Amino acid sequence: MPPTMKALVYRHSVVTRLTHWINVVALTLLLMSGLQIFNAHPALYWGQKSTFAEPWVAMTAVERGDEMIGLTKVGPLTLETTGLFGFSGNEKRGFPAWSTAPGYRSLADGRHWHFFFAWVFVLNGLVYLSVNSLNGHIRRDLLPTRDQLAPRHLWHEVLDHARLRFAKGEEARRYNALQKLAYGGIVLIVLPLMVLTGLTMSPAVDAGQPWLPAVFGGRQSARTIHFICAGLITAFVLVHVAMVLLSGVWNNLRSMVTGRYAIDVEGDAR
Repeated sequence: MPPTMKALVYRHSVVTRLTHWINVVALTLLLMSGLQIFNAHPALYWGQKSTFAEPWVAMTAVERGDEMIGLTKVGPLTLETTGLFGFSGNEKRGFPAWSTAPGYRSLADGRHWHFFFAWVFVLNGLVYLSVNSLNGHIRRDLLPTRDQLAPRHLWHEVLDHARLRFAKGEEARRYNALQKLAYGGIVLIVLPLMVLTGLTMSPAVDAGQPWLPAVFGGRQSARTIHFICAGLITAFVLVHVAMVLLSGVWNNLRSMVTGRYAIDVEGDAR
């Protein structure tokens, strides 16, 4: 078997790296400030109006004997979540103080934080989409090929990921089908949907574009979809971080800082 050696390949452009790290900050503070806003009324509904007696999701606290307990309702299911959702820090609140920005309770400040980082995120996203559409990165690296979408190929990649078998050599130069579907779904579907549902919750936007709430089935439905999108992004980030840790922390971090990624190549070891 020919000997192998390490070679550094250029994997991420300056724009991709810069927008990635800006998004890390923006999305983290968007999520935390969004939870602050959610805590002002920790319940979700479907439709145009809030049907207080029939929330789809609700976080609340009730007395049980001499103590308060936190309860979280999701559809017909009700769970006791004291210390995390509904009741934490010895007070009634949807999400705990450590998960919100700011940590103290302030709807006004939460909105200020949220709107500021929403603009940072949108402008950053426009830069990413514009540059990477022009240079072909999205078409070349984020859109899966027909062969990659074949059921047998997708199933093979699912099994490889389940067994923690990561791409080596030339295969590591490019994203696999699961990565492309995940990144493309987040960048091209979930994030734009999150922006649009966020705009739908703005009374000023609704007044100028009254058709927008109807697209999502009402302002409360838009709020629920917005929350679901936030959950999908959080799940994506957790899986993404787990894959970074499992497939090589230093190599992945180096590629997102310097753009260079090390792969195994066949060659003379001398």
